[in-house]
Amino acid sequence: MGSVEFNGQELSIWVQMRGGSWVEAKEGRFYLRAGDWIAFARDSAPLVQADAQGLCIGTSVSEEALKSMARFGNFDLHVGLGRIAPEIARDIARHWYRIARHPAQALSATAHQARVRSLLLRLEDMQADDRSRIPLCPGASLARKRQVFERMQRARLFMEGNCDRIIRIAELAERTQFSMWYFSKVFHRLYGESPQAACANLRLKHAANLLSTTPMTIGEVAIASGFDNNCSFARSFRAHFGMTASDYRSALPDADGQTAQMCAPARANHIAAGRDALRFERETGSDHPGHKVLQRS
Repeated sequence: MGSVEFNGQELSIWVQMRGGSWVEAKEGRFYLRAGDWIAFARDSAPLVQADAQGLCIGTSVSEEALKSMARFGNFDLHVGLGRIAPEIARDIARHWYRIARHPAQALSATAHQARVRSLLLRLEDMQADDRSRIPLCPGASLARKRQVFERMQRARLFMEGNCDRIIRIAELAERTQFSMWYFSKVFHRLYGESPQAACANLRLKHAANLLSTTPMTIGEVAIASGFDNNCSFARSFRAHFGMTASDYRSALPDADGQTAQMCAPARANHIAAGRDALRFERETGSDHPGHKVLQRS
């Protein structure tokens, strides 16, 4: 299957095993490299499109399943975007494959539930670094802290999905239903930087990806990263990376343009270097016959 659109009213979690995939959702547009994971809220309606040789596995988690897992302890899954180690990805794929290969009808209810619980626990472990921020959220109860954290994560994901433009604090605060002052204060407490700084850093990271993986000119990269003119882009890029955009591109291992020729300019928004993907494949051995959710040969 080369693409899938998920319209279910459930939390969905996607893990990129090899190659890359484009993802479009209400939060924006993303490009997943091997080792990336992304989790969407119930109303996000993600459309996942695998690149050539790309392979992505996805899992939807119902409210009933979340409540059932909560009976066994302090279980939680949340919206977000991150990376995982090869051994964790391999473990998640193994559990996912066991469930996909043997549907609920072919197993006893107890055996099927045990396999599902094992997968959900692996997914929870995958998000452990993000979840460590929950105690930093304001709120008198753990339930309130989790609610605030979920809203902030959705705002953060929206920033990452729209790193080709400037995003105003008012727009982010409106999405969380917080005031701008409250949103800015909580955001800084959780992520260690202001929303403005986070947005600028994401746009510059996006510009660096474009410089390293596309034949776009520096002026085109500046525009595609939300900068009004080349001068402001040049100043910001040099302050962030310690070198000019031209020097950055010249210093790349693939500066001969071979990497750029592999990437279609129309898909230049969020594409990332393929070297990480190849390295991740070798470490995970992700050519397992069961990993066939999103795959294009």
